[in-house]
This record gives sequence, C-alpha cells and structure tokens, in this order.
Amino acid sequence: MTRLNELSPRPGSTKGRMRVGRGPGSGKGKTAGRGVKGQKARSGVAIHGFEGGQMPLHMRMPKRGFNNIFAKDLAEVNFWRLEQAIAAGKLDPTKPVDGAALVAAGVLRRQKDGVKLLAKGELTTKLDIIVYDASGPAKAAVEKVGGALTLTKKVPAPAEA
Repeated sequence: MTRLNELSPRPGSTKGRMRVGRGPGSGKGKTAGRGVKGQKARSGVAIHGFEGGQMPLHMRMPKRGFNNIFAKDLAEVNFWRLEQAIAAGKLDPTKPVDGAALVAAGVLRRQKDGVKLLAKGELTTKLDIIVYDASGPAKAAVEKVGGALTLTKKVPAPAEA
C-alpha cells in the first residue's frame, strides 16, 4: 500500500521548469529568450491592442447599437416546459405557479430579474400563474384553458395631455 508521502508522478510525465538567465551554457542565458532590448524585453509590459502609435483596430471600428444598462434580464419559460414538469409530478397544478415554484420544480435554474411566460407548446392544464410578464399569445392561452394569470410588472400609467 502506498503512503501519502511516497506519492510521486510517473517517470517522464512531468518536465522541470525552464530556468532562464542562468548563464550561456543553459541555452537561455543573457537575454533569456526575449530578444534584444526594447519595451518587450523589460518586465511589466502590457501592449494589448497597441499598434505602434497607429489608431488601433478596435478604435477604428464604428460603434453600433445601444446597450440598455437598466434592461431586465428575464428568465423565460414556455408552455411545453410547464406541461413537462406537471406530467413528471414536479409541479403541482392546484397551487399558484410563481418563480420560486418553478425553481423548486427544476423548470428554471434561477429567477433572474423576473419570469416571462412564452407561448411555445400547448397549455392543457388549468393553472394559476404569477409571473413578471407574459407574451400576448401566452395570456390568451392561459385564459382559454380557464387559468388565471397575474403579472407583477408595473405598467406605467398613460401620460395625461
């Protein structure tokens, strides 16, 4: 039986670290494989994207689009996934279905900023669903099977003229 203090890698499976700058006989002496002089031969060099004073490529490219930093990152769930969880017995159709219930059932990994209900697949079970938002066809389909849909999204009041 091998002891912990007797463990070692198999012969030939590991290679020693190259020790640079240790004399001419080592083959990596003097400049240590860095060439001759210049900025890159020194320590602490960071030239990422630098093109010798020429305007770098990432700055020459035009800016496109817009990134809304206030946008909600919603977790999306479809009807087919709800039906699958109900058929597997992981989701109870008699209780209200909200983000926490979907995470507990394994339908979603996390709620993110809220859950959005989408209408892919077919909904046959009557459900009481509480989500942040839902697509138009999803709202219609839930009402068609006799279920209730509660949206937690704050809809802005129409501006008065």
